[in-house]
Order: sequence, then C-alpha cells, then structure tokens
Amino acid sequence: MNNEQKENLNKLIELVKDIDFTMMTTIDDDGSLRSRPMSTQTIGEDGVVWFFTGYESGKSHEIVHDSHVNLSYSKPDDNVYVSVSGRAKLSKDRAKIEELWSPELKAWFPEGKDDPNIGLIRVDIDKAEYWDSPSSPVTHLIGFVKATLSGESYDPGENKKINL
Repeated sequence: MNNEQKENLNKLIELVKDIDFTMMTTIDDDGSLRSRPMSTQTIGEDGVVWFFTGYESGKSHEIVHDSHVNLSYSKPDDNVYVSVSGRAKLSKDRAKIEELWSPELKAWFPEGKDDPNIGLIRVDIDKAEYWDSPSSPVTHLIGFVKATLSGESYDPGENKKINL
C-alpha cells in the first residue's frame, strides 16, 4: 500500500470509527441486492473490516455465491456518509473470534465464543467513497443561499473516491 492509499484509508477509518452499524449489501442467487444492518467489530489499517455472523445464514450463503459486498455508513448528525465496496469471506478463525469477542454478542450467540454457529465475515476493501460536510445547518443554509444568488453550484463539502 502506497502513502496516498494509507492516507485515504486512515481518513476512511476516522470517518467510520464512531459509527457502529452499517448496512451490508450482498447479492442473492437471483442477482437481487439484499441489505441488512451489521455491527462493525473493527476496521484495520490493513483495509479489512470484521463482523460477527451466524455461519449458517442467508448472508453467508450469498457471500459464498458472490463475494462482492457494499457497506453503507451514515452519521447524519455530522453529515458524514461512506460507501465501501469490497470482497467478503467467511471465517471460523478461533483466534480472531477470541480477539473480537464481547459479552454483548451472547444475545446472538447464546453459547458464547463456542457457539457452533458463530462465524466471522472478513471484508477486504477495494474501493470507497465518502461525503464529509460541515455539520452546522446554518453553514449549509449560507452555502446554499450563496450558491443560489451567485449562480454557482452548491458545494456541500468534501467528496472523494478512493481505491485501496
């Protein structure tokens, strides 16, 4: 990974670090898209995002069939929106399960870390795009009015596409 890619990844991590839930979109057998909320366990400096999952689940089947996924993060109060495209893999890596485990997960895995259906989804990020705008409604209003009066287009903030 070159310096620019590292900087882009660090910006991405900074934007999503406080956003617990993402909408994970997978591709069903018939080609339709399916999304569901997932809690991000960690996003690493290696460009890998980890999630817990039921190893035998619909999304697991979809990932085995087609590994392309999209993760959509949003934090409307701060006007931050992030879309991540990547490839997903299922895992039963015991060391990683141990590392990422938290007691709250017993709600989904009643037998704890040793639950026979516990699994992980590893998403390797390929591309991402983010929108990061000033969070003040007044700032948006001023920018919108200025753009309207000047005939220039409204610039709501930073938008960038990145490849990893």
